[in-house]
Amino acid sequence: MERRLAAVLIADVVGYSRLSRLDEEGTRLRFQSDLCTILEPLFREHHGRLVKTMGDGLLVEFRSVVDAAQCAIDIQKRKAAAQDERGPDGERLDFRIGINLGDIIVEGDDIHGDGVNIADRVQGLAHPGGIAISGTAYDQISSKLKVGFASLGWQPVKGLADPIRVYRVLLEPEAVGKTFGEKKGRAARQGVAIGLAALLLAVVIAWWQPWTLIASINPAQRFAYPLPDQPSVAVLPFINVSGDSDHDHLAEGLTDDLITELSKVSGLFVIARHSVFALKGSADKIQDIAAELGVHYVLEGTLQRADQRLRINVKLIDAVSGLSLWAERYDRQYADLFAVQDDVIGKIIAALEVKLSEGERDQLARIPTDNLEAYDNYMRAEQQGLIWRDVDTYRQTLSFYQRAIDLDPNFADAHAGIARVAVDVWRNDYNYLWSAAVARKIAYDAAGQALKLDANNARAHTVLALLQLVDGRAMEAKESALRAVSAQPNDAEALANLALVLAQTGEHAQAIEDIDRALRLDPSPSSSLQLLAGIVYYTARRLERAIPLIEAASEALPKVEAAREYLASAYAQRGDQQSAAAEAAELLKLFPDTNLTYYGYLYDYWREEDLYRHLFGLRVAGIPEWPFGFVGAASDRLGPAELQRLTVDKTWVGVHKNGTSFAQFFDKVGNTAYRTSNTNITGRIEVKGNQLCEKYDGYFLNRMVCGYVYRNTAKGERTADYINVTPQALKFFSIEQ
Repeated sequence: MERRLAAVLIADVVGYSRLSRLDEEGTRLRFQSDLCTILEPLFREHHGRLVKTMGDGLLVEFRSVVDAAQCAIDIQKRKAAAQDERGPDGERLDFRIGINLGDIIVEGDDIHGDGVNIADRVQGLAHPGGIAISGTAYDQISSKLKVGFASLGWQPVKGLADPIRVYRVLLEPEAVGKTFGEKKGRAARQGVAIGLAALLLAVVIAWWQPWTLIASINPAQRFAYPLPDQPSVAVLPFINVSGDSDHDHLAEGLTDDLITELSKVSGLFVIARHSVFALKGSADKIQDIAAELGVHYVLEGTLQRADQRLRINVKLIDAVSGLSLWAERYDRQYADLFAVQDDVIGKIIAALEVKLSEGERDQLARIPTDNLEAYDNYMRAEQQGLIWRDVDTYRQTLSFYQRAIDLDPNFADAHAGIARVAVDVWRNDYNYLWSAAVARKIAYDAAGQALKLDANNARAHTVLALLQLVDGRAMEAKESALRAVSAQPNDAEALANLALVLAQTGEHAQAIEDIDRALRLDPSPSSSLQLLAGIVYYTARRLERAIPLIEAASEALPKVEAAREYLASAYAQRGDQQSAAAEAAELLKLFPDTNLTYYGYLYDYWREEDLYRHLFGLRVAGIPEWPFGFVGAASDRLGPAELQRLTVDKTWVGVHKNGTSFAQFFDKVGNTAYRTSNTNITGRIEVKGNQLCEKYDGYFLNRMVCGYVYRNTAKGERTADYINVTPQALKFFSIEQ
């Protein structure tokens, strides 16, 4: 038995029994004529499904309440026009129409349940030739159709314990956009004096028009951002009411999954996970939270797990009106978790009248894994991912992802999670987890495996885009980034990385548009997103927007190299030499071997003008050309012949500037082996003019980097015979005898 949220329309002929007694055959023919020429064509036009006819009545299901209401309006207008040309009143067929947005039960082609019952009761309150709607329907269409409304207040409904709100639809042009209070029957039957007083009051009200004052107090005016054109939603962190903090990850995982799944729907605007988790534990009212995030709707809920039972309460709230659009309580087995998620997502989409593409339907129908223990570990990994700060949280995150894969090797999201960690390690050179070479390979392999299992995995496409960009494959990077955004249009991270790719390939206007949207989706961004956004604006020549974001990221991440690096260059380009020098000093304090030559190789995939601009800013700020500010005398620099002599069947023995001892062997055909107490790698060398160039597979982004060898004539700092300066190191060595 299937349950779902639906817009239900019931139409019934007024006085059908009386008309049939007068002319049974003629009445039936007129009903069939209306059904064939007016009703059924309009049902099809407005995407309605005629469920069944019930004697002189009709039951119709619509995909949206707006479609249902517009269909009803068109029916009554067509009927009114046709009946003006028809005979006397006794021969007319007038319809009453009732509409409700509510929960229905589906059995085969038939539907029933409270959603249908309420539509039937509401229909009975419509005037002949008129339309009545429930309060849930009114909440959705009150500002979307060119009609007016008359409130009938709260009406008792047979079969329901609580009364419901009911409104009549007013088709008169002068009523458009207004909602009026309905006079009660007793008041309408008062004497002449009261009637005159009421008339006078009506004249005064018409002159004063208090509804214009009500309308002028627009609830949206208090929002921090303009409301998007699409339905906008924030999924607040579900509250774990189990009394056991070990289940916190379930509540947070459910929140995160709902955000992720809703983010796949292009017709929605969904706030990113970081911004909603930043509000966890907030005591603010729903309306205040919605105003801060700039959304129309808020989903909130609680989760309780007791052994294998799962109780979930969820409510969708219209933050503008403060009314609940939909609420549900689930009492299920833990194994039904995905079914609960699907039901919640389906009802949100139905309540907000969002139309899905076939691709979106397929993506939402996909179950991430059949193994709930694997899913549990995945959710724990995602929870750790919110608080990445040090190597321990990285290791913990990886262990949970790997455990999920061990339990279900086909779990695409877990593979994508490892890819994301690996590309972060690789980009930020966190070699305390993996070497750069290993991290790069893991990122490629894990992203590839995720996409093999799920071709629309947004996170895996984003990882590939970053790898391809740095590898100098700009068009492939752009294609991968676009695929990530297409798969998950509301993913702030995917949008931000697309913006980075576009900025670094020269499409500045589109990059700014995309990063603006990413920050709108994540109005309280993480420090890493602030830094990424700042870099996008910096690359697009928008220093006034870049600097505040990078400054904020730098405060939260004081030891991150990129924050100091970009600030130093940005300040210099802005003409603030004092601030630029201060940032450069901090950068050199944290990373003493920082140098312009290193950045020149690191960013060799940038456009030439962007790289020149960046290096110029860093040079003005005070960043040296070579590591540790080394400057060698031209007279001491070795030429090609001497370099060949030092690198053919020779072994260098020496020490780095930082004190690390090393040995490096060169054979006769250009192979080299480099060794320290904790490193043992092999590579290739070439002598290019008076430069010695080296490449080690998997290291320094697979670049061949070049440096110089000088005679150590000063013998001041080290007693070695030679000095080798490269973008990555300053080494003092002698030839082993």
